[in-house]
Amino acid sequence: MLERRNQLRHTRVVKTVRSDVVPSGAGVGDTPVAGHHDGHTRNAVVTLLVEGGPLTAGEIAERLGISPAGVRRHLDALVAAGDVEVSSSGFGQRGRGRPAKWFQLTAGGRGKLRHAYDDLAGAAMRKLRDIGGSDAVEDFARDRVERIVAGVTPADESGSVAETVDEIADALTSAGFAANTRQVGTGMQICQHHCPVAHVATEFPELCEAETAVFTQLLGTHVQRLATIANGDCACTTHVPLHPPPDGVASPADADTTASGPQPTPAHQKTSRKASR
Repeated sequence: MLERRNQLRHTRVVKTVRSDVVPSGAGVGDTPVAGHHDGHTRNAVVTLLVEGGPLTAGEIAERLGISPAGVRRHLDALVAAGDVEVSSSGFGQRGRGRPAKWFQLTAGGRGKLRHAYDDLAGAAMRKLRDIGGSDAVEDFARDRVERIVAGVTPADESGSVAETVDEIADALTSAGFAANTRQVGTGMQICQHHCPVAHVATEFPELCEAETAVFTQLLGTHVQRLATIANGDCACTTHVPLHPPPDGVASPADADTTASGPQPTPAHQKTSRKASR
């Protein structure tokens, strides 16, 4: 079942290359090296790095069904353009032989992705603040998140915090946040690998704060935001405790502060179950 969901997700990645994550202007993947097909392939590489990076050239090749050599050519071009970088040390250092290189988008590369109506949204938010003050902005931000997760079953009704966490990730993915979950110590983390409103959220942190508040309400437990794309991190990461850790045991939210950047997908990581609702 999980394998089937992963296949559907990979299909969606390729299909959405021409829409939400197609860079505008002279940006990521906008200038094909060897024609129209190369441009789409490069955009597919970028999309995978947005949703699941860091990744190795071999992993990208497997997911796209092309040769690793072809992927490396695109990665070399993206690295040369400053849009992709080799991930920090620590990835790919396990096992024997030459360690694999893990690639991720740079802040500049992420900034070239299309963020629809950023200027208009920013102007509208500023006008809303001028007219109604900070309370109006907070009310709008909360209403927006509540609409995104409107179909999520609260943990006190589902009887499982973990199931509600997965539903939240599904709802976020449907809204364009490319979210998944993973188990960390005695808790779980919601990882949002893309943020359609990142540029606006940089000016209006109320958007991020509303997410945390609504997640807390749905889950019935205090959640902790570890990182946000709006603050320059590689992903928005939210820690959700499943139960209190034993006395003397550090909370995974404290132990896993490196989660500000997405990690290679572990075997127990759960991919969002639905591409759309």
